[in-house]
Amino acid sequence: MTLSTSSNFAKPDDAFRAIVEAHRGLTDAQSADFDAALVLILANHIGDIEVLREAITLAKRRTLEAGQQQQQQQQQQQ
Repeated sequence: MTLSTSSNFAKPDDAFRAIVEAHRGLTDAQSADFDAALVLILANHIGDIEVLREAITLAKRRTLEAGQQQQQQQQQQQ
């Protein structure tokens, strides 16, 4: 199995909305706990360590790139 990075949802906006709505009413700490629980549940559902490792690498790279972009934008505004 390989990591699918294209949407598998017929209505991707509905999937995004469901995740966002699940956070409503949660504190920041509860929201972080929810995210961790959801990740572990979905990782178990995938059940393939290589796909999981690929997803971790991709998520970390995207997170770091987004942080770098924010930093560059802040420097340009100064």
